[in-house]
Amino acid sequence: MNRRPDRRRNVAEAIFADEIGLQFGIYGEFRLWSAYQPIFAPRGRTLKPVAVEALIEPRRVAQPVAPSVFFDSVPAPDRLFVETMCRRLHLGNYSNIGVDDLTLFFNYDPLINDHLGRALAEIRVMTRQLGEFGLEPALLVCEITEKLADDDVLVSLVREMRRGGIRIAIDDFGTGHSTEERINLLSPDIVKIDGGWFAEFCRHAAAERFFRPLVSMLHDRGAKVLVEGIEQAAHLRVALDGGVDLLQGYLLPRPARAGTIFNEEPLSIDSLLEANDKVVPLHQRR
Repeated sequence: MNRRPDRRRNVAEAIFADEIGLQFGIYGEFRLWSAYQPIFAPRGRTLKPVAVEALIEPRRVAQPVAPSVFFDSVPAPDRLFVETMCRRLHLGNYSNIGVDDLTLFFNYDPLINDHLGRALAEIRVMTRQLGEFGLEPALLVCEITEKLADDDVLVSLVREMRRGGIRIAIDDFGTGHSTEERINLLSPDIVKIDGGWFAEFCRHAAAERFFRPLVSMLHDRGAKVLVEGIEQAAHLRVALDGGVDLLQGYLLPRPARAGTIFNEEPLSIDSLLEANDKVVPLHQRR
């Protein structure tokens, strides 16, 4: 069980199902489970769950491990194998959320597969496999991470995903290479504002006044705006005042493993704005 995978083997051979049908992956001494964090849209004075972001919950000998610790432990030659396995797990476990028509966000690191032809082929295979999971491509949003990547490669990858019906999001806007230039290059459907950047921004007295023009600029470019990392009532207030389309964060429900009962009830904005700012930030990815 502690042996590294043979990189030539099919990813499907590393995926198993438990007694109730939840899929999990095995990599070395780790078991990998899908978790999904709800994403909300403002509807009057409530927030309605409309999407989820797929995340990985690693465990070692039944003990949870921070995702960053797990992914940092994966050697470079194995990263494509692990990333592909995580994505397949998320797609396979989507039905275990138990709610139809939720949009599914998943991460895509453009640097993991350094051969454009193989990367494009991988996207085509993923698109063809969606029928196996009962998923329509229009339900998927691919989040392009903030990593540096060749512009021509990025454009080719995004074009292939869009050809298959998958929507595109730029992740972690405000950090790394998720900049206005990348928005101009890729014309994303959704821009995700980085939670750490946004939390720092909210500390300024004029945050509401300066955030609104940024949201308007992104709307003018045809993108919806999602703010992640909503961990305090002040974050929620600035985001709503700015006119964002989608919200995500630990002030709202935390990620839950596939198979957990999903709460479809809208959240009261007024109750959330009155909440004490005692949310402890945790960080998950992929």
